[in-house]
Amino acid sequence: MSIPSVDEIRELHAKHAPSQEAFALVWTHCEIVWRIAEGLMDSSPMSLDRDLVRAGCLLHDIGVYRLYDASGRLDQANYVRHGVLGHGLLAEEGFPEELCRFCSCHTGVGLTKHDIEHQQLPLPPADYLAESAEEQLVMFADKFHSKSTPPTFLTPDSYAAYVGRFGPGKTHAFHQLRTVFGDPALEGLVAAYGHALH
Repeated sequence: MSIPSVDEIRELHAKHAPSQEAFALVWTHCEIVWRIAEGLMDSSPMSLDRDLVRAGCLLHDIGVYRLYDASGRLDQANYVRHGVLGHGLLAEEGFPEELCRFCSCHTGVGLTKHDIEHQQLPLPPADYLAESAEEQLVMFADKFHSKSTPPTFLTPDSYAAYVGRFGPGKTHAFHQLRTVFGDPALEGLVAAYGHALH
C-alpha cells in the first residue's frame, strides 16, 4: 500500500476545506493528534507502522469539511457523522480501505451497532471499532485535543470523565487504551500551540 506524504495529505485537506478557517481548525487538530501519537510511540515498546499512524492522524478528521454549510456554519447536530463522511471522501479519492478506516473508526472509543441504535445516532447501523494497533493509537491520541471554540487539550482524567457519560463500558475501554499506550506528555504541545489544558 502506498501511504501519502504529509504534503499530499495537506493538499487533500486544502482541496476539500470549504474555507481557510475550516482548514486551519481541522488541519491543526490533525497535526496535533499526529504529534501526540508520535510522543506515545516514542515511549512505547510496541512495534507500530509510524508512516501509517502519521497518515491516519492527518486524515482522520477530513470528513468534518462535509459538515459545513454554504454560510460556513458547522452542523454540530450531525457531527457524529464526520467519521463515515471522511471514510466516503477518502474512498472517492481512491484511498485503500486501510486508510479510510482511520476516519470511520476513531469516534469516541469506538461506536458499536448497539450504540447507534440505542442512542439513535444518524449513522448506518454497524460497528465502527478500531481494530489494528495503529487504528487504536490514532483513536486514542485524538482524545487529548478538541476542536472546540477555543480549541483545548484534555488531560486523560478529563476525557475519562467525559466519556463516562456514555456508559461505564466506555470508561473501561478508555482505561484499557491508557494501559496499552500510556498517558501523553502534553505540556510541550500546550506551550507550542497556545491552547489551554483542561
